[in-house]
Amino acid sequence: MNDSVRILKNIIGNVENVIVGKRYAIELSVIALICNGHVLIEDVPGVGKTSLVSALARSINASFRRIQFTPDILPSDITGFSVYNQKTGDFEYRPGAIMSQIILADEINRTSPKTQASLLEVMEENQVTVDGVTYKVPQPFMVLATQNPVEYLGTYPLPEAQIDRFFMKISIGYPTNAEESYILSRFQLEDPLEKLMPVAESSDITALQQEIRNVHVDKSLSNYIVEIVSQTRKHPDVALGSSPRGSLALFRASQAWAFYNGRDFVIPDDIRKMVIPVLSHRIMLKQEAKLKKINPVEILNYIVSRINVPVVS
Repeated sequence: MNDSVRILKNIIGNVENVIVGKRYAIELSVIALICNGHVLIEDVPGVGKTSLVSALARSINASFRRIQFTPDILPSDITGFSVYNQKTGDFEYRPGAIMSQIILADEINRTSPKTQASLLEVMEENQVTVDGVTYKVPQPFMVLATQNPVEYLGTYPLPEAQIDRFFMKISIGYPTNAEESYILSRFQLEDPLEKLMPVAESSDITALQQEIRNVHVDKSLSNYIVEIVSQTRKHPDVALGSSPRGSLALFRASQAWAFYNGRDFVIPDDIRKMVIPVLSHRIMLKQEAKLKKINPVEILNYIVSRINVPVVS
C-alpha cells in the first residue's frame, strides 16, 4: 500500500470512529472529495448525515462551516456582501458562510430556489461573484448538502441545474440492530466527534486530487462510460438523461475508485461500481414512470446489464 492510499484509508477509518457501520457511504464521500466534487446526502433525519460531514472535515484538518438552510435565509448570507467603509471611501467585501473548505449545506431543500441558486457558481467554478468582483474559495473546497426526502412538508425540490452540480448522491440508511446497540454504548459517556483528531492535512487532499488524474483509462473504457451515459438519454422512461458532466464525473470517480483500490489503471468493475452514486440523481423520469414506481436505480441497472463489457488487454 503506497502512502497516498494509506492516507485515504486513514481518513475513512477515522470517520468510522464516529459513523458506525456505514463504510461504503464514507468511502463515497472521500472519493468525491479527492475528485473535487460535491455530495448530496438524501436520507431521513437522525441517521448521522451531519456527523459524517463534521467528522470528514476534522479528519483532514480543514476549515468547516455549517449553513442551516431555512425559508428566510438570503443569498447574501451564503456568498457575502459589500459594505461601504466611510474611512476609506471604498466598498469592502464581507465574506459569507461559503468561504470555508468543507461546507455542510444542512437541509438544502428547505430554502427557496433563489437561495439554492446562490450555490451554482461556487459549486462549478470554486468562486463567488459579489457586486461584479470575483472571490475564490479556499482549497480543497467541497459542499456536502443534506436533504430530507421530498415527501416531507415544507421542502422545495432542487432545480435540475443544481442537482447536476453534485458529483454524487448517497444515502446512509438506518443501522442494523447490532450497530445501533454499539452506537448506544459508544455514545454513553461522550461524543466521539468531540475528540476526533486529524489524520491528514488539506494539502494532502489537493495533492491526491492531482494524483488520481494520472490513473490510466483505456479508450475502450472511455467509450463504455459514454455508452452508459448515452443510453440514459434514450431510455423510454427517462424525460431527461445525464449530461456530459455526468460522463466526466463517472470517468473521474472510476479513476478514484481504482486508485483507492491500489491500482493505477481502471477496470470495468470500477465503472460499474460508480454508476449508481454518480448518475442516479442526474436522471429525470417521465411522469408515467413515476406513477409506475420506477426509479433511476432500476433503469441504470437495466442499462448496465444490456451493454457489453469491454475486454481490456
